[in-house]
Amino acid sequence: MIPTAYDKALELNLDPMVYGTFAEIGAGQETANWFFRASGSAGLVAKTISAYDMTMSDAIYGSADRYVSASRLGAMLDHEYSILLERLAPKRGKETTFFSFCNTVRARGWQDSGECHGWLGLRFQMKPGDPPSDITLHVRLLDTGSIGQMEALGIIGVNLIHSAFHHRGHLKRFVESLLDNLAPGRVEVDLLKFTGHGYGFFDNRLCALQLVESGLTDATMFLPNGEVVQPAEALYGRPVLLLRGSFDPVMNVHLQMLENARESFGRSVSAADCDSAIELCEISMHNLLRDCGMDPVDFLDRADALQSLGKTVILSRCAEFHRIAAFLHRYTSKPIGILLSIGLLNELFKPKWSESLAGGLLESFGRLFKKGVTLYVFPWKNRRTGELVTAETFLAPEDSVHLYQHFLTNKRIQGISCDDDQLLDYTGRDVCRMIHSDDALWHELVPEVAWPMAERHARLTGS
Repeated sequence: MIPTAYDKALELNLDPMVYGTFAEIGAGQETANWFFRASGSAGLVAKTISAYDMTMSDAIYGSADRYVSASRLGAMLDHEYSILLERLAPKRGKETTFFSFCNTVRARGWQDSGECHGWLGLRFQMKPGDPPSDITLHVRLLDTGSIGQMEALGIIGVNLIHSAFHHRGHLKRFVESLLDNLAPGRVEVDLLKFTGHGYGFFDNRLCALQLVESGLTDATMFLPNGEVVQPAEALYGRPVLLLRGSFDPVMNVHLQMLENARESFGRSVSAADCDSAIELCEISMHNLLRDCGMDPVDFLDRADALQSLGKTVILSRCAEFHRIAAFLHRYTSKPIGILLSIGLLNELFKPKWSESLAGGLLESFGRLFKKGVTLYVFPWKNRRTGELVTAETFLAPEDSVHLYQHFLTNKRIQGISCDDDQLLDYTGRDVCRMIHSDDALWHELVPEVAWPMAERHARLTGS
């Protein structure tokens, strides 16, 4: 049985070792309210505060360019936690694990239809006297009304505090407990980070993986340096060129695909947009799932290889092309290009990707191209005959020939060239077999900086 938010609040209230403060801005004091509803709140709550007026807020936490941001959350945590220790540590620091819970939120306002989201953070001690540890969340509030959003925010705040003290040693359980007592579709969590004491060697990309695997978000992102970022901050107002692939392993052909697509994509945007464009390499969850489940080592190998090449990685569970396009359009109105192989182009016409849509194949393509997405198609070589199949020579299914021609004519689908078609002679499976058989040819097919990851991955998976 999943404990209710009331049960969790009561359990924390009655824990004699846990004591802290609450600072909530933007959607009421909904998290603190749960602890006041339950009995024994004096055993947990040292202080609650809510500074809605910007002048008042700035006087406490300092001025800010954005009030709903990670930097604002950090300033709140710094201020509240330092005061908590200053005033209470001398008196009860030897037997108390202190915490400060903060959030800064944009909830639904009067005649407001904008994006509703917020940052939640917990700074806490693992045991009395420890240096602080931090847990940071970014959430999207999906209820249409302010009352529903406030209720959801309070519940996820309680879940975060409870999980920090009861589930922090088990990532999967921690992540999935964040949505306890919340119906599907009410909240999305697209960023989770553990930092500070006890997390110096923790890889937050595993948090990103768990969020996607457990269904708390459709996709999450991290930069070439491994930093996990909220998609809105990385993508806002920028053109996007996305490469879909398995990257098992990363190969030189992937780099050539990006290089040649970059030229075509650059011709479709302004010079200013071209300078701000971001390239993404997407690892799809269905490419990580094996018979025995998802393999985090496999995921980290692929991510390490891409990041060693300076690539920003997006991890998604959006198997359908129109779903990944919709995800990107949520954060940018600029042009989006999706780079794919002939094999993936052929997949687009298969009924399984549109069987859940009332309009079938036409609705699937309609959603994909709705806001100006362009598909850039890399050629494929028939290894038996040596024939090179391009976007122009690709044979669509018989009932979709005219539809495909329409996309070509209107440049919704564009072919890109391959400078060295010998790169098309080998697949990722071929590379893995070469590594196992000590065939040095694989070094010519994989970027040098990615050799260690490719070799480790191939030998670990036994491919």
